Amino acid sequence: MKAVRIHGWNQPPSIEEIDPPARSAGRSLVRMQAATVGHIDRTVWGGRFLRHPPLPYVPGVEAAGIVIESDRFQAGQRVWLRGAGLGTLTDGTWRECIAAPDEALGHLADNVPMPLGAAFFSPCTSAWVALHEIAKLQAGERVLVTGATGAVGSLVLQLALELGAKASAVVSDAAAAATLPAGVDAVVFDGAGDALSGLGVDALIDTVGGPVLAAALPGVVAGGRAVLIGYTAGNELRLDLANFMLRDVSLLPLNMFRRDAVGRSMAPALLARLGDGRLRLEVRSFALSEAASALEWIAQRGHRGRAVLVPDPAVA
Repeated sequence: MKAVRIHGWNQPPSIEEIDPPARSAGRSLVRMQAATVGHIDRTVWGGRFLRHPPLPYVPGVEAAGIVIESDRFQAGQRVWLRGAGLGTLTDGTWRECIAAPDEALGHLADNVPMPLGAAFFSPCTSAWVALHEIAKLQAGERVLVTGATGAVGSLVLQLALELGAKASAVVSDAAAAATLPAGVDAVVFDGAGDALSGLGVDALIDTVGGPVLAAALPGVVAGGRAVLIGYTAGNELRLDLANFMLRDVSLLPLNMFRRDAVGRSMAPALLARLGDGRLRLEVRSFALSEAASALEWIAQRGHRGRAVLVPDPAVA
């Protein structure tokens, strides 16, 4: 069985032949069809996560596949996988056969492609929880989204429009603006100036952090709220506390580990939206042996959508 393994923090991944996992009580065997490569995988791989599996380990916190053997699911059932320590406490999903706790699996409808089923959970549930549970956005309110062409940002915009909010998106140039959904106002910001300071939005959904977050916060009205989802642009924020307190904007971090139950409860409804086209999420596939390229791709600024690994083609 082929698997990707990490032998040292921040060291290049290697593709190896390992023994297939044996199933035990409370676990299911799943034949992997697609396994997501996300920023949490990069963080664990770099040794910077709060918890991690012992070295060497197989990365991957998300996947989709077909059940081989399980007490809870029928053989042949299409499923998605996420959580229960996969890729953070134990070996993860970047392997041809996955042994996963039963609670990590969910039903995947036939009209959702495997790569999309592997990639949907983190961005879709993060976007929904950020808007509905944390920002508590209401119809008619104004929301500004940073990182709007990324996976989470694009879904936040789509869900905000579905809700009936007035959505604006921070983009780097006119080309990026042209990719936004109809009905979204583009705000071009090149990292300099105060283009974001006078927007007067009720809520900010920030997916990038760093200097972009610092520039966007003055655009939130007094008494508004800012939800912090990611930090790809930097994990530090400098504030003029006197001015910040005067503006009285709530800074609200999103921790999906604490809100995993809410995310799982919304997964079927979000998958239904993806299956019938009400929501769209771009996915780029890499072969399992191209894991290093996938890790590099998701670190590139301006990349669109999510990366997934798929099994290498069989050699005739």
